[in-house]
Amino acid sequence: MALQCGIVGLPNVGKSTLFNCLSNAKAQSANFPFCTIEPNVGVISVPDERLNKLVEMCNPRSVVPATVEIVDIAGLVKGASKGEGLGNKFLANIRETDAIIHVLRCFDDDNVTHVDGSVDPIRDKEIIDYELQLKDLETVESRIAKTQKAAQTGGDKTAKLQYEVLCRYKEALDAGQPARTVTFETADEQKFARELFLLTAKPVLYVCNVDDASAVTGNKYVEAVREAVKDENAEILVVAAQAESDIAELDTYEERAEFLAEMGLTESGVSRLIRAAYHLLDLQTFFTAGADECRAWTFRRGWKAPRCAGVIHTDFEKGFIRAEVIKYDDFVSLGGEQGVKEAGKLSVEGKDYVTQDGDIMHFRFNV
Repeated sequence: MALQCGIVGLPNVGKSTLFNCLSNAKAQSANFPFCTIEPNVGVISVPDERLNKLVEMCNPRSVVPATVEIVDIAGLVKGASKGEGLGNKFLANIRETDAIIHVLRCFDDDNVTHVDGSVDPIRDKEIIDYELQLKDLETVESRIAKTQKAAQTGGDKTAKLQYEVLCRYKEALDAGQPARTVTFETADEQKFARELFLLTAKPVLYVCNVDDASAVTGNKYVEAVREAVKDENAEILVVAAQAESDIAELDTYEERAEFLAEMGLTESGVSRLIRAAYHLLDLQTFFTAGADECRAWTFRRGWKAPRCAGVIHTDFEKGFIRAEVIKYDDFVSLGGEQGVKEAGKLSVEGKDYVTQDGDIMHFRFNV
């Protein structure tokens, strides 16, 4: 599954520094606005101790982790929705992503210039929110103009449903609320809402970029962000991007672990961010495991076995017969596939089986 999270933020908040920590594709990071002109894309492995354990047990010839694409998108300024700065390019790039990682500057440093002259993460957040909401409002009002007459005067049920969805979005956007705060009950409403591709409907993870001393406890800026987004259906992560950059330069696991311990952390912010992004997209993992390959496969929560089979190959889904499923805990505790079979713990599932996070699967198919 080719899934993308876009890193966004005002210039000089630390988003390119964070991107450089995440990926070997090094974005330029400099103390001036617009140092990233074209989107930089990094394919990031999702840390998963379960895959490491399967590799240890199976000793395969090949290992393939789950991945998420991270896109570093050029910064924007006030007026982006009207084309100011790199606004049009920014808005076009963000529309193509599945979720947003919004980096907010939550540190004081006189040596790093702020585009608006002072540190205020709530103001920064509102600038980007405002530009995205204006663009969404433009989209919604344009669609309302096209559907209103048919919805109000004719017997077109589809137009009526679409008009009601659009009006609910308009009400939220007019009130300064993102589209993701609006929920719909019916499948038809939800389907049409997705087809609008509204920018503020995308799930968002706010990353509070703090100084080293605040990496564990946060600070006053972080608390202000928590209060500001409490009703937004969004997630928050605290990361010290500069420290993460220093950690990324270290050669060994031991050195990185020692650095983290000195900061009072047990895990890097980069690892936490990648997993948070994975969770943000409502993604889970199933595995295939054997002597040839151990691999983590990405699927959306709630998918049934045939659709998961299609993640491996479309023929698997078309000709799906059954799935042989082993629970990860059983695989580990019983010493592998043979032990699972001897204990009678391997289950054979049909087309209605809802795949669970951590399932080890083998698909039978015929085309």
